[in-house]
Amino acid sequence: MGPLIQPAMRAGPPGRSALHTSLRTSAPSRRVARRGVRLATLLAASAVLAFGALPASAQEVIRVGNLKLAHFAGVSYIKEIASSCGITVDLKIFAKGPDVMQAILAGELDVGATASEAAISGRGNGAPIYIVGGFASGGARLLAVPDSGIKTVADLKGKKVGVTRGSIQEVLLAAEMGKVGLTPKDLTIIYLGYPDLNQALLQKQVDAIMQTEPQSAQAIARGFGTEMLKPYDTPIGAPVRTLVMSEKFYNGSPEAAKKFMACFVKAQKTFMDDPKAAEKFVTQDVFKGQLTAEEFQEALANSPYTLSISADHIQKTTDVMAKYGIGKMSTPAKAADWVKLDLLDAAKASAGIN
Repeated sequence: MGPLIQPAMRAGPPGRSALHTSLRTSAPSRRVARRGVRLATLLAASAVLAFGALPASAQEVIRVGNLKLAHFAGVSYIKEIASSCGITVDLKIFAKGPDVMQAILAGELDVGATASEAAISGRGNGAPIYIVGGFASGGARLLAVPDSGIKTVADLKGKKVGVTRGSIQEVLLAAEMGKVGLTPKDLTIIYLGYPDLNQALLQKQVDAIMQTEPQSAQAIARGFGTEMLKPYDTPIGAPVRTLVMSEKFYNGSPEAAKKFMACFVKAQKTFMDDPKAAEKFVTQDVFKGQLTAEEFQEALANSPYTLSISADHIQKTTDVMAKYGIGKMSTPAKAADWVKLDLLDAAKASAGIN
């Protein structure tokens, strides 16, 4: 046994340890290991050449911005079914539509769900975006404190009225006021977020609010709000919520954009065909039990899911916004130039939807 261990026990050259001298004897083993690694690398490369690399679009993560609202839930549902569409979705939730637009401008999102006014305002100020679809209509009510005595829009004169700044509800409020000759100077407008509007109405800090869904349905169901009107009798009609894509994503990742729109149509159709599936997802997954089934049904009745939108509708909304100075657009954009429905139409045709 002595000769076998002696080389490792002898002192090596000056400055080298016995351990280093011992490791030198394992060089052939290391060369074998290196040859094994090279062989594995060559085999992997051969496999890629033989079967082809996966398309970049299949690996692309699509970043989506959305709002925590009942009628926006179809967009959130895309994440739940994304794998079946061959995509991955990174979903982010924002407080309001203008925040989604800012994230798109910052390059943080590829797709965003907004009310039309946020998209119109963004495009009117040079944002490189396209409207590529619509997913819900309506979603607004003018509510008053039950004992306020407010019965019509004209009764808002001299009152405190809450609304979310930059929202489609602000646009509709302006249009309704314009019909009866009221201006912002004739009342006190208080700007609050959607949840805060309900709290202000509950505590009677305001006399009325122009609210979204499901918050308006909750105010009615819980007795602290009375519906005055659904504001769909202006040139806008029932506003359609918009799905927006950055120009960079639309033009630079056409295959990923196509897959996303197919998944969007699939998600919307699921909710349109199966209201119970929509109810379960919204009440349990989105609102975590804070919204009852009855409140969801009331909200949905005023903000049904859809797959319909038109450039004409966006143009009419743009015109109303420009008339009342909402959105502060440097140059209102012509809807025909930036409403791109080719991907939506193709996805609907593929799914057998007219």
